[in-house]
Amino acid sequence: MVIAVIADIVGSRRLQDRAAAQQQLDDTIARVEERHPLALQPLRPTVGDEQQGVYARLEDALVSLLLVQLALPEGVEFRFGVGIGEVRSVSSAHRELSDGTAWYAARDAIESVQERQRGMPGIRTWIVGAPGQDEVMPSAIAVYNAYLLLRDDIVTQMNARARRLTLGRLEGLSQQDLAAQEQITQPSVSKALRGSGANALIAGIEQLRGTRA
Repeated sequence: MVIAVIADIVGSRRLQDRAAAQQQLDDTIARVEERHPLALQPLRPTVGDEQQGVYARLEDALVSLLLVQLALPEGVEFRFGVGIGEVRSVSSAHRELSDGTAWYAARDAIESVQERQRGMPGIRTWIVGAPGQDEVMPSAIAVYNAYLLLRDDIVTQMNARARRLTLGRLEGLSQQDLAAQEQITQPSVSKALRGSGANALIAGIEQLRGTRA
């Protein structure tokens, strides 16, 4: 069992410079992956505005996807479909193709995000388990999805500075370091973290990271 992720750009047709946006996405993902190498196969462009990646653990995927969300440039956002299942290689005359139940589940998940956005505009991430998971998995997925609903709502309401500050704290920078980078005072950093919901995000990620053996 692995975790397959499909990501697509929110509102890609509205981007004025699609090529520049793609380069920003590539640079952002590469930077996050270099600092936090959690993926078996890091997110990479496939077709159109999609990216695909594979993770060994659901917790690793959720940590990595939040880091990407926080690091994205202003005005660029991803939707994420997360599928739990199998991934296998299929031979082709041209190249090895990735197939398996995790990809089908990830496709269902990203379609679910798109549908749910009508009533919950802040949603960005959803998890679907492929058929055949153990009896505990559906309950676990429901809990993680409940967490993601709240997490995404916090992130989508953050301004650019709040996202930078949250990312900096998750990467181990002190409030003093962040104050110097932003050219503001340390109390202003503390106030921004409290007021934006950043501290809740950071505590949530600490819980996910704490599940590592």
